[in-house]
Amino acid sequence: MKKIERATIIVLDSVGVGELPDAHEFGDAGSNTLGHIAKETNGINLPNMAKLGLGNITEVKGVEAISNPNGAYGKANEASKGKDTTTGHWEIGGVILEKPFPTYANGFSKEVLDELEAKTGRKVLCNLPYSGTAVLDDYGPEQLETGAWIVYTSADPVLQIAANEDLIPLEELYNACKIALEICKEKSPVARVIARPYIGKKVGEFTRTSNRHDYSVKPPKATILDKIKEAGLDTIAIGKTSDIFSGQGVTDSRGTNKDNKDGILKTIKALKEDTKGLIFTNLVDFDMLYGHRRNVQGYKEALEEFDRYLPEILENLKEDEVLIITADHGCDPTYKGTDHTREYIPILVYGKDVKGVDLGIRSTFADIASTLDELLLGNKVEGSFAEELYK
Repeated sequence: MKKIERATIIVLDSVGVGELPDAHEFGDAGSNTLGHIAKETNGINLPNMAKLGLGNITEVKGVEAISNPNGAYGKANEASKGKDTTTGHWEIGGVILEKPFPTYANGFSKEVLDELEAKTGRKVLCNLPYSGTAVLDDYGPEQLETGAWIVYTSADPVLQIAANEDLIPLEELYNACKIALEICKEKSPVARVIARPYIGKKVGEFTRTSNRHDYSVKPPKATILDKIKEAGLDTIAIGKTSDIFSGQGVTDSRGTNKDNKDGILKTIKALKEDTKGLIFTNLVDFDMLYGHRRNVQGYKEALEEFDRYLPEILENLKEDEVLIITADHGCDPTYKGTDHTREYIPILVYGKDVKGVDLGIRSTFADIASTLDELLLGNKVEGSFAEELYK
C-alpha cells in the first residue's frame, strides 16, 4: 500500500465538465461549463492542464487529448442531490448527503424575518431569489435611506445579507449573519449564510467588496479533514475552504481577501513549508465573478491564469506528495439564468510517481476522500483510486 506525507487539493470552484445524467431534474440539461467556455471563445489555452490529461476527460476546444499524460485523469458524479458549494465540498471530503438542503424560491418565512429584525434591530428588504449584483441596484438606494438589511437567496440553499459598508459596520453585518444562521438552524435550514458587503452611493456605482464572509453549518459527520487532523497531521485551508467546513477539521485557516491569484500564491507558499497532511484550496473567482455573472471571457482568462501558475505549483510538490485538481459543481456561463449547473467534476492527479492512467467515471466525489484516507492514513477504503495511481 502506497503511503505519502502530504496531499494538496485545489478546487477550481464551479469548473464542471458536462451535464450529469440527472441534470434535467435540476433544469440543467445540456450544461457543460468548461466545454461551452472553450466553444464560445473559439478555444482555450490550457497547455499545462492538458499535459495532466484534461483533454482526455471531455471535449474542450483548444485542449487536445494526449496519449501519454503526465497525470491521472477522470471525472466524478455527484452522489448527493444538490449542486451547491457546501454539498460539493462535503462530498469531496467524504460526506454524501442523502437529503438535500431545501431552497427558498419564494424567500424566507415571516417568522424567520421577524426574528432577524427583532434580534438585529434593523428591518429587512427584498427576501427573494436574486442576482447578487442586480439586488444592489434594485435595493441599494432604499437601504441607504432606511438602514434595512438586504436579504436575498438564490437557487442554492443560502441566505445572503448585503450591507453598504459606508452605512453599516462590517462587524454588525457579520454579527447579523451569525444570528441569521442560528435562526435558520431552527426554522429554515440552509447550508450557509453569506455576508455580502458592498460600497457605493447610487445605482451604477454599487460594488461588492472583498470582505465577504461565509457562515456554514457543520458537516453532519466526520470528513477526511477531521480524520487527518485527528491523526496529528496538518490541514491547511486556503480561501473559503474553512468557511465551507465551518472550521471543522481545520488546523490552519488562510483566507484570501483579493482574488484567485492570491489563493494560488498562498497555495504555493504553503507547498514550500515543511508540513504533513493536507492543503485544501478553494479558488472562488471562477464561480463568483465569472460563472454567476455569465462572464464567459473572464472565466476563460481566469482559467488560463491558473494554468500559467500550474508549473510553479508542480515544481514545489515534494517527492512524496500528490496534487488533485478538481471542482465542486458547474456554473456554465453560457447557460440560462445565473445559477449553478449540475455537472461532473474533473479529477486531475499529479505526483512524481503517479501514472498517466484513466480513472474513468467515479460514482461519487467522495472517492477523492477515500483515496486520501488510503494515501495519507493507510486505511483501505471503498472507492479509493490510490492503487490505480501507482500501477
